[in-house]
Amino acid sequence: MDEDKESEKNEGLSEEKEPEKNEESAANADNKKVINEEKTDEQAPQNNDLVDDKSANESEQQAQESEKEEKVEPAEEKVIPPTIPKKNKEGSFKPIIFIMIISMGIAFFWDKIPFIKDSVHAVLDPSAGALLNWETTVGMIIIVFVISLLTTLIQKYATDQKALKELKKEQKILQEEMKKYKEHPEKMAELSKKQFAFIPKTFKLTSRAIMFTGIPFILFFRWFNDFFTQEAFVDFTFFGFLSWFWFYLIATMVFSTILRKVFKVV
Repeated sequence: MDEDKESEKNEGLSEEKEPEKNEESAANADNKKVINEEKTDEQAPQNNDLVDDKSANESEQQAQESEKEEKVEPAEEKVIPPTIPKKNKEGSFKPIIFIMIISMGIAFFWDKIPFIKDSVHAVLDPSAGALLNWETTVGMIIIVFVISLLTTLIQKYATDQKALKELKKEQKILQEEMKKYKEHPEKMAELSKKQFAFIPKTFKLTSRAIMFTGIPFILFFRWFNDFFTQEAFVDFTFFGFLSWFWFYLIATMVFSTILRKVFKVV
């Protein structure tokens, strides 16, 4: 009997202790939840602070990049040089045609319009005519040299020498290629087309000097013809066999060749 009573007491105590343990575990769980919530509440503002710091850094970087771009743009504008209009030395066919028409008109109306003839004689008779009357051969050499010198200087400074040099280099390259492809007719046809394409370009570049020398050349030519058709010089020949025309032509070629090399004219 006593043993049964003690066992019942023990069971009662155990039953009383189990709810106490359950209550303690529940209380501990609640405490842990509270602690975790407090930790999360503490971490949340820290994460927000990190996000704010990141956004602040990104905004600062963007501001720095914008400042750099603003600084670079005016620097680029300073580097770009202003465009300076170049002098037109390429020449054109229109003024050449115009000068040729005027020159032909002067040659045609030389004897029909006394004003043209008389004005030219009034200028050249006391200058060039005096040299020819003094010593015909020496005077003609001096006159041709002066004309060649002026023509060479005009050719040098009135034309685009750089463009002419480049064209000459390209022509030399084409000539070398044509020598290589002599036995290839198709290739030769292409190269010959390119070579013919250089002719108008070269003529257009060199023709600018004609605008300055075309009319004076015609005036001098007509004056020479009048001078050497006078009675005193009708039968005159240079070196015993050259007329004034052939002497002028040969002397001009010689002087022009020498002066072009001296002044490095293309």
